[in-house]
Amino acid sequence: MDKLIIHGNIPLQGEVRISGAKNAALPIIAASLLSPAPVRICNIPHLHDVTTIISLLGQMGASLTLDERFNIEVNASNVNCFHAPYELVRTMRASILVLGPLLGRFGEADVSLPGGCAIGTRPVDQHLKALQAMGADIQVENGYIKAKTKGRLQGTTIVMDIVTVTGTENIMMAAVLAEGQTAILNAAREPEVEDLANFLNTLGAKITGAGTSTIVIDGVKELGSGTYHVLPDRIETGTYLTAAAITRGRVKIKDTRPDILDSVLLKFEEAGAHISTGTDWITLDMKGNRPRAINISTAPYPAFPTDMQAQMMALNTVAEGTGMITETVFENRFMHVQELQRMGAQILLKGNTAICTGIDKLLGAPTMATDLRASASLVLAGLAAEGETSVHRIYHIDRGYERIEEKLSQLGARIQRIPSKD
Repeated sequence: MDKLIIHGNIPLQGEVRISGAKNAALPIIAASLLSPAPVRICNIPHLHDVTTIISLLGQMGASLTLDERFNIEVNASNVNCFHAPYELVRTMRASILVLGPLLGRFGEADVSLPGGCAIGTRPVDQHLKALQAMGADIQVENGYIKAKTKGRLQGTTIVMDIVTVTGTENIMMAAVLAEGQTAILNAAREPEVEDLANFLNTLGAKITGAGTSTIVIDGVKELGSGTYHVLPDRIETGTYLTAAAITRGRVKIKDTRPDILDSVLLKFEEAGAHISTGTDWITLDMKGNRPRAINISTAPYPAFPTDMQAQMMALNTVAEGTGMITETVFENRFMHVQELQRMGAQILLKGNTAICTGIDKLLGAPTMATDLRASASLVLAGLAAEGETSVHRIYHIDRGYERIEEKLSQLGARIQRIPSKD
């Protein structure tokens, strides 16, 4: 396993380009199973999770072609296997997203219960109840979801008990080829959900309301071909903005979407950052000043995203004052606290709230990543720390950040990836 070595305490300066959004690319690639015609998907990030879902579709019989820019053409005309094995699904929860497309187009799916995440329980019962309401016969046996339909799924009204992004996406994909109209109430409003709907509409689906809490899908008999450009990654954007803020630097983020980052940009301004935006760029300038502590409570979009919580906690560790971060989405997402404390951070945990009193300088230390966003927080802390920080188990970070050490190096960071012996 590789590790990252960081020599910090350098204000970052320069420009960085943002990759396509992992959390949009994964469901969009899964959704390509719904069409028998070739589909071209552009702006795909080169990440381990993307490679995993490509492998999964390949095992099912889909033909996938990648060009030099990592654009993908998927031809699912010859899919003849409806099995998603544990060996792949366990490494990535998003593999559950093949359930809806397989059931919607082929009337059959055999998908392992998901694994691949250490940040808390994320049950799939919402997915299963909705698909059963649409007429699917579902059994859970030996760790697998075994689902079948007699003919097409039937449109109906689905009321989600809780807001779930993957649940909304799975139901939406299943409903695209269903008979009649499906309405999803209390649907997730995330931009990635809207991006999936836009992709499906490009292929001929009839989806309205994506981006709101009520999504309506009028079923069609078949989808066609099309080309689609995945939206920029808002969490990668926020992470590099945090890198500028935590090092008291100035960074311009290019190929991004400021309009889907309102809650995050507001917090940076509260922290004392000077923010400028254009249609596809954001500049953050600390003007050499130390950030101010901020209070955050995570919640589903458009509120502050849970996927930016760990990064903002790293920022609070070196901020002026005391900030409180409350995590309401996942019950086990403070595992980075102990690692930050190894670097001198003053953080007190009380239930689902972390109270952080900022100090002037963190000190470099060996650290270990426990999940994707926790690993990003440790890299950020290393950028602000005096001395050398090592981040181990960075396969977590490779699940969600494309060439993070190269992009940070472009901004002046002293960071390198080296083979690890542990």
